[in-house]
Amino acid sequence: MTAPGRERFEQAAIEAARRAGEVIARRFRRASRLRVEVKGLHDFVTEVDREAEAAAVGHLASAFPGVPVMAEEGSPEAPAAGLRWIVDPLDGTTNFVHGVPFVAVSVALEEPDGIVAGAVCDPLHGEIFHARRDGGAWLDGKPIRCSTASRLEHALIATGFPFRELGRLDRYLGAFATFVRSTAGLRRTGSASLDLAYTACGRYDGFWEVGLSRWDLAAGTLLVREAGGVVTDVKGGGDYLEAGDLVAAAPGIHGAMLAVAREWFS
Repeated sequence: MTAPGRERFEQAAIEAARRAGEVIARRFRRASRLRVEVKGLHDFVTEVDREAEAAAVGHLASAFPGVPVMAEEGSPEAPAAGLRWIVDPLDGTTNFVHGVPFVAVSVALEEPDGIVAGAVCDPLHGEIFHARRDGGAWLDGKPIRCSTASRLEHALIATGFPFRELGRLDRYLGAFATFVRSTAGLRRTGSASLDLAYTACGRYDGFWEVGLSRWDLAAGTLLVREAGGVVTDVKGGGDYLEAGDLVAAAPGIHGAMLAVAREWFS
């Protein structure tokens, strides 16, 4: 895909994420009226998820008719051949339901050799992170870079709990304990795409988690890579979108974080 083509898709991702974000921001003020459904263990969906998804998917369908969409609520099995959009309309539904203001919209375009454009919208703080392959990473139109951290003991990193994969909880807790002892601090916001965006702009020095879905990772991993960071699965390979397990970090600490992840998950 040419650079102008990637830029067009990036702009579409930004606009789709923005429109979904407007739905979320408007409904957040009335969250006490929500109807909440249980999809699975520790997994919830609301009418806001579906309304935000409709706003994002509607724009993408209008801008690029014929490009299929993999969206968490409406079409989670879109074909992998050729181009496809990957949409998480409300990453952090549990936060949203409880009135915790850390949620995001993630929109990305994938082609057979990887993610080429994407955006993560934080509607409650008015920020849109965006990137395109070989075009850099940006926050509201201004370039961003991963941190220059070089020592794990000075790093602030983020994680998420594997609440859908409790069979790996003991290994996760082992890695968690190691990171608690060897870093300056850990954070858990409850939105993986937002954690990746914060890593891309240097607010966090790194992020790791296991048991995620493709829509949690697609746009955020592109942000980190285009911001100069390193993204791998927990074994050091490039299979993080399929596996749902990843270490994403500034180059200076990725190796140290990966060593911990390998110890517990290899």
